[in-house]
Amino acid sequence: MPADSPPLPALIVCDGRVGSLQLAALTLLDRLVVALHRAGCAPIRVVCNGERPILKRATALGVVPEFIDRLVPIDRLTLLADCSLLVQPADVKAVIEQKARLATASGRLLPLGIVSEFTGDVVHSLASLPTIRATGVTVAVEDTASARAAAGQLWASLGNSTDGFVDTFFNRPVGRFLSKVLVHTPVTPNQITLISMILGLVAAWFFSRGEHLAGILGAVLLQLSALIDCVDGEVARVSFKESPIGRTLDFACDQVVHLAVFGALALALSHQNPDGPALALGLSAVCGTLISIPIVIRGRCVAERASDRRLDRFIDQASTRDFTALVIFLAIVDRLSWFLWLTGVTVHVFWIIALALQLPGRQSRPAKSVNT
Repeated sequence: MPADSPPLPALIVCDGRVGSLQLAALTLLDRLVVALHRAGCAPIRVVCNGERPILKRATALGVVPEFIDRLVPIDRLTLLADCSLLVQPADVKAVIEQKARLATASGRLLPLGIVSEFTGDVVHSLASLPTIRATGVTVAVEDTASARAAAGQLWASLGNSTDGFVDTFFNRPVGRFLSKVLVHTPVTPNQITLISMILGLVAAWFFSRGEHLAGILGAVLLQLSALIDCVDGEVARVSFKESPIGRTLDFACDQVVHLAVFGALALALSHQNPDGPALALGLSAVCGTLISIPIVIRGRCVAERASDRRLDRFIDQASTRDFTALVIFLAIVDRLSWFLWLTGVTVHVFWIIALALQLPGRQSRPAKSVNT
């Protein structure tokens, strides 16, 4: 929907029993209301049969739909949806832009689309519309069993573009148990981010001791910090608590941990071998990290404006947490100095390439959109 277009009104037909089904601590209707709001729908009206479902997250965001007892005539284009649908805001936006009806990735028709009149039956009202297929998790929920299955699909979709091997096969699967617990508590994603940073700083303190066992403990704590760093984003996304402040805090805390670890290792190793290059390598790693920070921030902005997936992919691939497994191995074999060599050199390779990809004329041209 163009930025200057007025918001599209939405009408949700709700069976209170279905709309009250829980998916990751929020009711199904709560999720649908927030998804429609984020896609640009306003006002949102709900025709509810039965007890009204709790709208915990929508209320916290100030998104309060109007509940009505009976159907009212539709006098303009309206997004019509049944409350049984788990849908993502990006797919709702696509439906609005193409004035179509949503279908699953496999082609199954779903009760959500753009109508100019409503006959009283959602399926019948949407029957003549062209369809587009969803790209995100989209499920029609009917009962408790299907709600559990939909929640499983939602959790499984919460990976990140920066996920590497360790995140995919360890941090995400293990951390998800914690995510599923924390999403039912008052603990916020930002608080989880701070806990991750504190663990990283404790890991740096152990590294600074310069002892073999302390180095192993530091490496394990650094891995735990990385695991919890996955949890904050999952809790934020599944509970609609993402925010620019949260993303900034997450990025800043990651850099604080990196700087602390590099500095701690450099101090410890320089005490063990005062004539060695540890201090110089540590200073190189710290300076390279500080140089990288504004380059990464600018690179993300450039990539977004230019639709440059090459730059985004490079930053993502260089930002994985896979190095934590290497740190554990090097700590066990008492070769943490190798990690300092690696970071002291590669961090400069990273920022030089990232900067080069941002030079005028280097960004990829925006990809042409193709309607299917």
